[in-house]
This record gives sequence, C-alpha cells and structure tokens, in this order.
Amino acid sequence: MSNEDITLTAGDAEVIVRPGNGGRIGGLRIGGTQLLRQGDRFGCFPMVPWAGRIRDGRFLDGGIVRQMPLNSPPHAIHGTARDGAWRTARVTEREAVITHELTDPWPHSGRVTQIVALAEDSLTLTMSVETYDDSFPAQIGWHPWFRRTLDGADVTLDFEPAWQEERGADHLPTGNRVEPGPGPWDDCFGMPGGVDVTLTWPHRLELKVASREEWVVVYDEQAEAVCVEPQTGPPNGLNTRPRLVTPLEPLEATTIWSWRRL
Repeated sequence: MSNEDITLTAGDAEVIVRPGNGGRIGGLRIGGTQLLRQGDRFGCFPMVPWAGRIRDGRFLDGGIVRQMPLNSPPHAIHGTARDGAWRTARVTEREAVITHELTDPWPHSGRVTQIVALAEDSLTLTMSVETYDDSFPAQIGWHPWFRRTLDGADVTLDFEPAWQEERGADHLPTGNRVEPGPGPWDDCFGMPGGVDVTLTWPHRLELKVASREEWVVVYDEQAEAVCVEPQTGPPNGLNTRPRLVTPLEPLEATTIWSWRRL
C-alpha cells in the first residue's frame, strides 16, 4: 500500500497518520481543536531504534562499538525511523498499521511496526521492533509536541515521579538519581509504576499520557509546545540500560492518551 496520509475518526476525534513523514502522528483534533503542534518536524514522531541522545553517537553492540551519525552534535538523537518513509499495512476507520524497515545507518536488519488505534476518548499507540537476523539492543519511545496554549490558557503538567535522572552539562544522565526538581525541563524521570502524566488546558481539556514503561522525558523549554515522551529506557539507554531484540522476542511498548473535556 502507499505511504499517503491516513485519517482516522471516532466520534469527534480525528487523527492524521503520516507514514511518508517518519511514521508520525501529524495531528490530533478533539472537537475540532488541534492538540499537536503543526509542522513537518512536529506532531508526534516515533523514536526507534533508540530514544533521546546517544553519547557521541556510540553504543556497544555485543563486543562491537557502533557509530551513529551525529544528527545533534556531539550526539546522535531520536533514532532513524523518523527520517524514513513507512509503509501502510492495514487501515480501517479507527485503526492504522504502518511498518518501517531498519536499514543503514542502523547496523541490523529488522522491522518496526506501529499500530495507531483511535477511540472516542483515547488514542493507543503500540510499537514493536523485530529482528530478521541477529539480536541487537534497542529502545522505543514517542515524542509528542503538545500545544502549550489553547485559547490563551497555558497547559499545566501534573505527575509524581519517583526520581529525576541528574542531567550533566552534555544533556545526558550522569547515572545519579536525584529528587525531582522544578521546571523548565529537558529531563528524564522515573515512574516505576508506569508513566502517568496529566496535561490540563484550563476550562478546555484534560489529557493523560500513560504507559507501562517507567521512563518519561519531559521537555518544556519552547514557547510553542511541551513534550511528554514515554520510552523504554533513559537517554543514552543503549549504553546504560539496553533492551535486547532477539529472534524469539521482539521489543514492544504501548502508550495510551486519554482525554476528557472540562
């Protein structure tokens, strides 16, 4: 099937899926209100086969040191799949399944599958990574750009992490866990019971970002948007907390966004 844009609808909720632009969610409208920042780089893009930054673009793959392109010098950031086209495997009114083949510069062959499922009050994103050959370390994450302001009112964030990853001068975790501090943030937090972050646009909408994964990066240093990024490990996790994709066991993760009007 083609990689043209896909529109899903459920009640007054509408989602645009863009396989041809990195497999990202291009828009989420609730009652006609767009919740995601618009633009080719924004929406909500998949972070795979790693999430966030890799220090100096290098990670240990078995006994081999791999070098990824430094697309955010001096680091590599957010994986390779957001830069490539995805293919549409299946579409119904409320669900789309899209796939992406892992290729150079990633050193292993494999496939990423993303399922986008819309309901009247929720959006469920499920992603899996499988290998065709060797086992390899990987991460999964999502990078949504939620609009900071709706009708002149700024969004508020409510979450209760167990810890914050101490951030070094290079924007990567030092390995120390510290008490969560006040924003603005470009920081990773630990939520052992699962990611649970509530965004509230006063008098308009409440949206909860949830996942069984225990890592979330919150980024709110831009005036236009805030990002709440569930992921399977912290930044630089290919080096510090690798998750292994094997021929018998793919890596899979899910995030659910649910909302209610205020």
